[in-house]
Amino acid sequence: MYPRSVPDWLRHPPAPSVRGFGLLAGFEAMARGILISVMPLEIYRALGAAARVSEVYFLVGLLSLATGLMVPYVTRFVPRRRVYAGGCVMFAAGAGLGAIGGPLAMVAALALVTAATVTIFVCFNAYVLDHIAKADLGRCETSRMFFGAFGWTVGPWLGVVLLDLWRPLPFAIAALAALTMMGVFAWQRLGNGRLITRARGPAPNPLAWLPRFVAQPRLVAGWIFAVIRSCGWWVYVVYLPIFAVERGLGESLGGMLLSASNGMLFATPLMLAWMQRRSIRQAVRTGFTVAGALFLVAALAGGWPWAAVAALALASVFLVLLDISAGLPFLLAVKPSERTEMSAIYASFRDVSGIVTPGVAWLVLLAAPLSGVFAVAGAGLLGCAHLAGRLHPRLGTVRAREIPLPQGRETG
Repeated sequence: MYPRSVPDWLRHPPAPSVRGFGLLAGFEAMARGILISVMPLEIYRALGAAARVSEVYFLVGLLSLATGLMVPYVTRFVPRRRVYAGGCVMFAAGAGLGAIGGPLAMVAALALVTAATVTIFVCFNAYVLDHIAKADLGRCETSRMFFGAFGWTVGPWLGVVLLDLWRPLPFAIAALAALTMMGVFAWQRLGNGRLITRARGPAPNPLAWLPRFVAQPRLVAGWIFAVIRSCGWWVYVVYLPIFAVERGLGESLGGMLLSASNGMLFATPLMLAWMQRRSIRQAVRTGFTVAGALFLVAALAGGWPWAAVAALALASVFLVLLDISAGLPFLLAVKPSERTEMSAIYASFRDVSGIVTPGVAWLVLLAAPLSGVFAVAGAGLLGCAHLAGRLHPRLGTVRAREIPLPQGRETG
C-alpha cells in the first residue's frame, strides 16, 4: 500500500504508449541535435586538419558498428533497462569530455556519444517492438519524429550560437537532456522487455544472427531501405554545404537549409495521414522515386547552383517521408523471438551509411565534380524505389476487425 501523500502519477506509472516513446525520442533529439553541428567543428579545431577528422570519423564509425552488434549479446547478461540507462550515462559522459576540450578529450567524446547513440537506438527499437502493436508502428514512428522535431530543428543552430557564448554550454545542455531521458525512461518502467522463451544454451555471438537475417528477404530489403535513405541524408547534410561554398552561395546556406528541412518533421502527422489512406508500399515507393529524381535533377543542374540547391531542398521533404515509412517494412517483418538481435542489425544502417557514403563520394570525386555525388545518390534512391515495388500491397494495413472504434485522434 502506498501512503496517501504519494501522488497518483507516482503510484501508477504510465503504461508504455506511442506518446511515451515519442517523449523519449524528444529528449534524445535535444541531446543529439544540439551537438550535431558542434562536434565536427570542435574536432576540426582540436585536430587542425580535415584528413585527420575524416580518419577519426571512419574509426568511430567502425566502433559504432561493433557496438550495435554487441548490444544483444550484452543484454543476455545485463538487464536491458541497465543497458539503456548505461547508454544515457555514456552520452552524458561524452558530453562532459567535450566540455573539457582538447584533442584526446574530443576524440573520446565523439566515441562515447556515438556508442551511446547506437546503444540507445537498439534498446529503443526492441522496447517499441515489445509494447507497440504492429498496427500502431506507423503512428509510433510519426510520434517519434514529431516529438523530436523541435530538438532537430533548433538544436543545430542553437549549438553553434551557444558555443560562441560559452564553449561548455551546449555540451552541458546535451548532458542534461541525456540524464533527463534516463529519468523519463525510469518513470515509465519499461523493464527488461518481454521474455519470449527461456534461453536453453549459451548466448550466441551476435554475428551468428547474420545468416538468419540474410535468409529473410523482407528484413534485408528493410535494412537496405534504411541504409540508402541514410546515405541520402549524408549527401544532403555534408555535400550540399560544400557545393554551396564552391559555387559562391555562402557558408550559411547549408545550415539554413538543414534547419528548414528538419522543420518538416512538424508535418509528419500529415504525412502519416496521407500514408494511412494509401499503403506503406506506396509511401516508400513515392519517397524513393521523387527524392531520387530530384537528386538527379540537382546533378544535371550543377551549372545552375540555385536550381540544384532548390531540387535538393525539395528532395529533403521526401527524405522525411522515408524517415516515417521506410523503416516499417523491417519492423513489421521481425519475429518476436528475434526482436533484440534484429534491432541491433537494423541499427547498423547508421554506421554502414556513415562509412559507405564518404568512401563512394571520394571515389566519385576522383573523376567527376561534386554534382556526380548527387547523381550517384539519386541512382541509389531510385534503385530502392524499384526494390520497394516488391513489397506486399497491403503491408501494414489493418484488417476491418482490427480497426478500433473512433475515439478521437491522438496528436503526436
